[in-house]
Amino acid sequence: MKLKNRTAGLAALALTLSLGLAACGDDDSDTNANSSETSSSATPTPSPSEDDSMSASADTAFGPACASLPTEGDGSVTTMAEQPVATAAAGNPLLKTLVAAIKQADLVDTLNNAESLTVFAPTDEAFAKIPEKDLNALLADKAALTKVLTHHVVGAAVGPDKVGGKHETLNGDNVTVKGSGEEWTVDGAAVLCGNVSTANAKVYVIDTVLMP
Repeated sequence: MKLKNRTAGLAALALTLSLGLAACGDDDSDTNANSSETSSSATPTPSPSEDDSMSASADTAFGPACASLPTEGDGSVTTMAEQPVATAAAGNPLLKTLVAAIKQADLVDTLNNAESLTVFAPTDEAFAKIPEKDLNALLADKAALTKVLTHHVVGAAVGPDKVGGKHETLNGDNVTVKGSGEEWTVDGAAVLCGNVSTANAKVYVIDTVLMP
């Protein structure tokens, strides 16, 4: 009888332990599931914000002539962004005549040391539209050359979101920019490569020399 009672007691104890362990297992599963759900809801999948897209767009150069720029090194969009504007222009293959004119007018330091500018930069082909005799006379007249060059410069860096409208130049007169998207004109001159960033300026390469 004692043996039977002891055997029955051991069986009852084993059954109790088995049920207890099963209950603990269920609790652990519930806890893990709840923890997983909490973690998923606490960390939503990030999505790009409007500000991020606007920022990327605001820093992107546009226009057909941008394809003529080197992909790396001097004159590339990346390198120009690290240099002050006159130095950056010196590496740009579209702006050799403009750079020579800037040097002739002693404006390199003025442009490089300015805090913030927008430069409407005529290409070599734009200068080639001017009769050679007139161009040589302009390059030889420092005062007249300075007026023409500063007529292409605005005293603030203006991106595509604000470039439209009338802007006062460093020459003390105005230029008017019209257009939208990636198609703009500056007093009728077409923008060929716009929104090129340098360390202290925005550059818009244009197809015509603007006259004050």
